[in-house]
Amino acid sequence: MSTDLLAADEPPPFELLNAGGAAHVMLICDHASRYIPRSLTQLGLQGEDLIRHIAWDIGAADMTRHMSRALDAPAVLCNYSRLIVDCNRLLHDPTLMPRISDGTPVPGNAALTESDKQARLAAIHVPYHRAIEDLAEEMRRRHGIAAMLSIHSCTDRMNGQFRPWEIDICWERDDRIAAPVMAALRRKSTITVGDNQPYGLVTGEDCSLPLHGMRRGWPHLLVETRQDLIGTAETAREWADILIDALRPVLADPELYRQRFFD
Repeated sequence: MSTDLLAADEPPPFELLNAGGAAHVMLICDHASRYIPRSLTQLGLQGEDLIRHIAWDIGAADMTRHMSRALDAPAVLCNYSRLIVDCNRLLHDPTLMPRISDGTPVPGNAALTESDKQARLAAIHVPYHRAIEDLAEEMRRRHGIAAMLSIHSCTDRMNGQFRPWEIDICWERDDRIAAPVMAALRRKSTITVGDNQPYGLVTGEDCSLPLHGMRRGWPHLLVETRQDLIGTAETAREWADILIDALRPVLADPELYRQRFFD
């Protein structure tokens, strides 16, 4: 931990939940928190900008915590805002430490030195990904092959356009979890399900699942739930239960736990 960036009484870079969970699945939550270290003086932001979607994935942490308990699955959550360093972005990505996010300038990111960037990486990005990697290795030792689920949320409006998808199932080439989960969700006629809408899982843009799950050939899934639907702990649990109901039969199938690699 960088003592210059994070004070001793501030949160560690990640939270590990239910490390000994028995499930053959692990959860990750890259944008769980909107916390900004005191040393960064709120990145020059004020008011609503500190709590809106540019700072974190609203409701994603509550969903992850509930799913961890319900599935008896270990989980790793990042404890710092994506505006400091986006832990679902590769090191060369221009949005890793965004100067502008959804049209909002981020003053504290406007003139970062190389030393500033390295301090953020060392304090947050590196230990968070090390924690995921350590957990994945522990899962490999315990189970051989595990499933990895990445829990996100997205705003209901972008660039003035309303997004009708209530839950977005994101996948790239491996649909072992995505296809049956989408089918199960669509059987609930009241739910509008996105198939890589409004976002998809993209190798070279997303970092966490490609780095820790897809590289191993593990079955995986990234889920985006619309933030206006999960803004309270209660509604986040409700949507987590909807997702869990769709996931349980898939995760219970032993045939799922095979390595598959895609060119």
